[in-house]
Amino acid sequence: MAASHSSPLAVDDRGNALVSFVPGPEDRPPGDAPLPVALVALWHGDRVLMAFNRFRQAWELPGGLIDPGETPRQAAARELLEETHHVPDGHLRFVGFAGFTLSPDQRAEYGALFTGRAVGVPQSFRPNDEIAAIRWWDLREPLPGRLQPLDVHLAELSRGTPTSTGHGATEG
Repeated sequence: MAASHSSPLAVDDRGNALVSFVPGPEDRPPGDAPLPVALVALWHGDRVLMAFNRFRQAWELPGGLIDPGETPRQAAARELLEETHHVPDGHLRFVGFAGFTLSPDQRAEYGALFTGRAVGVPQSFRPNDEIAAIRWWDLREPLPGRLQPLDVHLAELSRGTPTSTGHGATEG
């Protein structure tokens, strides 16, 4: 995979690894593995929005599969709204492509990472078939239950990414 490191940036308890992070441009994804997912690090002050995924039983960044005919940006905005009922203030800013190696077969794939600022707090969140709860998290305090370390690392990478100026994310 492009820009891979000698050791993973993060590994979870299931053997999945975040192995690389490639900052933009958005219209040129790496071509050495598929790009099936888009993720969003939505910020409100110094807290990022996390969603508790019922299937994986873990706190994760909102996101999911890119539907046929959909751009990664469109998928990120759709998944954010479907999973959390949140919309960004303005537009989502592209941060980069996260390279993953997924267990058990060590399958390589990329995810597009976007960031933005929240437009206040939605009127209500209703748990659904996929997401049991959402929470604003400061990346330090303990969360009840399992935390996805790959998503934590991506949230940290997005934290230093201005949502309105031209500075890019830094590699971790």
